[in-house]
Amino acid sequence: MPQRILIADDDPTILKVEEYNLRKAGYEVITATNGEETLRKVQEERPDLVILDVVMPKMDGYEVCQKIRDGRFKSHVPIIMLTIKKEVEDTIKGLKTGANDYVIKPFNPQELLARVEVNLRRSRYDIEANPLTGLPGNLSIMDKIKERLKDERCFCVVYCDLDNFKSFNDIYGYERGDTVIKLTAHTIGMVIEELGDSDDFIGHIGGDDFILLTIPERVDHICQQIIKEFDKSILNLYDEKDQHAGCLLCENRMGEVQKFPIVSISIACVSNEHRKFSHSGELSAVATELKKHAKSIPGSIYVKDKRTQ
Repeated sequence: MPQRILIADDDPTILKVEEYNLRKAGYEVITATNGEETLRKVQEERPDLVILDVVMPKMDGYEVCQKIRDGRFKSHVPIIMLTIKKEVEDTIKGLKTGANDYVIKPFNPQELLARVEVNLRRSRYDIEANPLTGLPGNLSIMDKIKERLKDERCFCVVYCDLDNFKSFNDIYGYERGDTVIKLTAHTIGMVIEELGDSDDFIGHIGGDDFILLTIPERVDHICQQIIKEFDKSILNLYDEKDQHAGCLLCENRMGEVQKFPIVSISIACVSNEHRKFSHSGELSAVATELKKHAKSIPGSIYVKDKRTQ
């Protein structure tokens, strides 16, 4: 389904030019010629992005933008404001009312298309980013994996999953459980900052599942360091008595004391270095199988797929 763009401009010539270029680029286009109509169509049509002229009848672009962000609308739809005003103060005013981008008239149609694409992509990633860690979610993860498969680059997909996390969550509560998730994200990020580079990628699948994309030359060092740092830090989130016991002690309904191991991290690595994957689903299936094997081994562990076919 094509993404839907709402263009709001009272100049019929500019409106036609914008509509033609956006439709040619594959977008569905809705138009409005005044502020009131724009607000109504934002609410009724739910566009994926709004291109909003500043100077319009019945309500100017600044007020429209403000109303979209506030009140009953409370919309996070990306807004690109168009204006003939070139003063810095006007740009600042537009951004403060909630605009995501600002384009000065007259504009290059290709530049506007590029800005539309960038803002739609950013919005998509912002929406699906994990609210707890701020890391990219499944859409971004799949995009990155497909991108690397298409480029035919050698890369590694690293799955990180926590063991014994449910018992920790059940005994200590969700708030401290969230702290474990944040610690995991921080640990992976810290190691990548130290040992990786800007081409490496970290994603949060959800819950206690994370994914990392890197290259074969540094994957072993990265995974070993993640385990080292995680195991060093996780005990700090336990009560002192549980730290000394080296496990969680909890009575069940029968009054019997149960022992739950300290939370550990299982890491499974799949690479296209020695075998080819035709699509992301095939790669994911191998990684899932490998992760299951890693989780069957007690304690923090790093396992690597060494098969060639």
